[in-house]
Amino acid sequence: RVLMGESKPAQVSSPTSRQAGLGSCFKFLACILIIAFLSPALFLGSVCHQYFTAVLPPGIDQPLKLRLYHTFFMSVFALGVIVEFLGLNSMISLLRLAMKGFPTLWDSALLLQNERFDDVRVRVYRPKKPAAQKRKGFLYFHGGAGTYGCIGSYERLLRYFAKETDSVVVAVGYKLGPESPYPNQYTECFKAAVHFMKNAEDFGVDPNRIIISGDSCGANFATRICQLLGDRTDLPKVYAQVLIYPALQGVDFYLPSYQQNRRVPIMWREFVTYFACLYLRKDTSLIPEILESCHVPEDLKRKYSKWVSGDLIPEEYKIRAYKPQDPTLYKFKPQVYEQIKEVLDETFSPLLVEDVVIRKLPQTYILICEFDVVRDDGLLYKKRLEDNGVPVTLCHIKSGFHGVVSLFGYGIFSFPSAKLIAKETVKFIKTL
Repeated sequence: RVLMGESKPAQVSSPTSRQAGLGSCFKFLACILIIAFLSPALFLGSVCHQYFTAVLPPGIDQPLKLRLYHTFFMSVFALGVIVEFLGLNSMISLLRLAMKGFPTLWDSALLLQNERFDDVRVRVYRPKKPAAQKRKGFLYFHGGAGTYGCIGSYERLLRYFAKETDSVVVAVGYKLGPESPYPNQYTECFKAAVHFMKNAEDFGVDPNRIIISGDSCGANFATRICQLLGDRTDLPKVYAQVLIYPALQGVDFYLPSYQQNRRVPIMWREFVTYFACLYLRKDTSLIPEILESCHVPEDLKRKYSKWVSGDLIPEEYKIRAYKPQDPTLYKFKPQVYEQIKEVLDETFSPLLVEDVVIRKLPQTYILICEFDVVRDDGLLYKKRLEDNGVPVTLCHIKSGFHGVVSLFGYGIFSFPSAKLIAKETVKFIKTL
């Protein structure tokens, strides 16, 4: 114990700590050197690879720019694999750094606060101009397969939502997997939602007008949180849910959108299962068998077919190449099921909940992109909601692709479809 006025004893570092420090410095320098030397070669290799393997269908938003982004993504991915193989860093750490986004300038129209909601990190965006009444609350969970992405990646979009809808936006900075194991992300998002609903008035928000939203896996979290809140009598009802290209099931990877967009940048069909395995801490060697639904028991496959099936997708979405799964390719493998059965949980796959849960859900806005492998998850959830009497607004971005909204607000580096997604979402929120 050191009292005021006393000199603090000198700290003597041990040889072990000095060695650890030197080891960290060596790894950092090695990473920098490897990145500097390998990046050009990997970029050129990625250019060739994506040119021969990526598919950019007619009508997709700015295909040349998308090719460049996809090349960058593949280069970072490949570099991360090499760095991880050498034991210098992890692939996902490099990917997180690359996807962090660029800092934004100060905004005089908004008050930004970094807070803790029940020990969960959040950022609150509040319009500075006085409001005639309590504002709407807009809770947002960012995408990134539960393994990358952060609030900063969506800073421009979140500010846009706050200003254009005159709402108080709360972005949740949940801890990422695989370091923070599944289902911690759902737990943190749920805790943040409950805290916000209980304390909404402290932020000038009407607790009866709180919207829960997210994109990609964040939309998955939002979907599940709304389902869990349906039975809560100690909280106000969720006002609406806004789901931007939601990924909602791990049963069928042969839906029309998975076939049509299997090689459309940036989220390939194989990447969906790769990041699911990474998120759940599972062996990625399972990917080929998961894609063939070998992890789904026959009785569950029959049960889920009434909710998850290409037959339920409207014909207008099957115009591009679609062929149902060859029945001979499906063969249930109990050992695969035991290793990856979490993907069939209602938490991971909220599309699979019973009708009694669906009936309690609030009005819903679902946005889908045509060139997105998970497009049909949104269409299937729309059908389930409508079949159970829940009002649904569907927005179909015909030139969009998965992940594009995270590029909103970057000027010439952004895409028109990202701006359209933001604009259409704001339009819906204003109607509430």
